[in-house]
Amino acid sequence: MNTLLLDSDDVDEHAALADVIDAVEQAFAAFERGTTQMPAKSYIDLPQYNGDFRSMPAYLDTGEWDAAGLKWVNVHPDNPADHDLPTVLGTMIYSDPETAFPLAIMDGTTLTMKRTGAAAAVATDYLAIDDATSLGIVGAGVQSYTQLEAISEVRPIEEVVVSDPDEERVQRFVDTYADRFDVRAGSLSEAGHCDVLSTVTPIEDPIVGLEDVGEHTHINAIGADAEGKHELRDELLAAATIVIDDHEQCTHSGEINVPYGEGVLTDADIHGEIGELVVGSKKSRTDETGITVFDSTGLAIQDVAAARVVYERASETGDGLGFDMVGVGK
Repeated sequence: MNTLLLDSDDVDEHAALADVIDAVEQAFAAFERGTTQMPAKSYIDLPQYNGDFRSMPAYLDTGEWDAAGLKWVNVHPDNPADHDLPTVLGTMIYSDPETAFPLAIMDGTTLTMKRTGAAAAVATDYLAIDDATSLGIVGAGVQSYTQLEAISEVRPIEEVVVSDPDEERVQRFVDTYADRFDVRAGSLSEAGHCDVLSTVTPIEDPIVGLEDVGEHTHINAIGADAEGKHELRDELLAAATIVIDDHEQCTHSGEINVPYGEGVLTDADIHGEIGELVVGSKKSRTDETGITVFDSTGLAIQDVAAARVVYERASETGDGLGFDMVGVGK
């Protein structure tokens, strides 16, 4: 019995977005039903290296399948300039929950992008207008690509408007998708007036205001993943129907963390968690719903659910490198 080693190309190939979206949706439902275990994300701060490590363990039981794993991830902002390495490096350990056997070790960076896009797609499916055909993206970094790929799985996206002050990044994005979508650079307001908007920036001074979005725009707020980060202005959040992935994470490190900490937003302003929409205990979009916001901080159960998809598909095709890590084959 071997452990499967899967690099970033393997993860990219086998994290089929339709399957990952379905798995993440099931994970949200399991979270709401209480059939998951997900200890709080733990941190190891390394100021001497201007970085940190984060551990994200989880177990989930959907009723159809169960899975367990741990993502070990970092944020080292000096890496690109000083070491020619990415700022974020992730490693996923995917285990058999019955025996604890390490079924796979895989690239967690690509996995994170895929599951984050999938989470936005799940929220879009429950909160965007049914006939949404336009997508705006604020921030043309690596996450913008999986936002488009995933959201176009749940809505018939035709027009894409991307806004970013870095013209080269915007042009790379446009060139990548020019043969599949009507894609162009645009202002923040042009992106915001699309049917769906994904914001994927690391900023702390919010840039998207109420006047920058349409009356029925659904917003996936992706960028805020640490205390102090904040992409949407308070008046926009106050006017929107807010759905979160996890109360503890969102109020401490999600899009709503700053106004919540200041008392501008309270629990009364939060419509519910995405899992509640999935299981039907809270309403999804209705004809009366206006602007909606999904505050996505990223949950360890999403990583485990996505890792299961990758492992199962790679096992079926015989891809990856199998090795006897624990010595049971000797």
